[in-house]
Amino acid sequence: MRYLGWIGALLIVGGIIVVMMRGIPYTKSRNEVEVGPVKVTSQERGLVPPVVGIAAIVVVVVLVVAGRKRLV
Repeated sequence: MRYLGWIGALLIVGGIIVVMMRGIPYTKSRNEVEVGPVKVTSQERGLVPPVVGIAAIVVVVVLVVAGRKRLV
């Protein structure tokens, strides 16, 4: 299987996982300040919405269909 096929397969699997989990939560650390022995950080929580997973699946399907039309 070519490397683009592997990338497509990973996008499909990732998209399915995101949709099945109804989004994937993540945490991002920001604003790190150190003043002497005191260290201040803030964490921002976010969610990768299921729409991103659906979009990944749709993009892969469109690319596969476009690739097959080009080969014929």
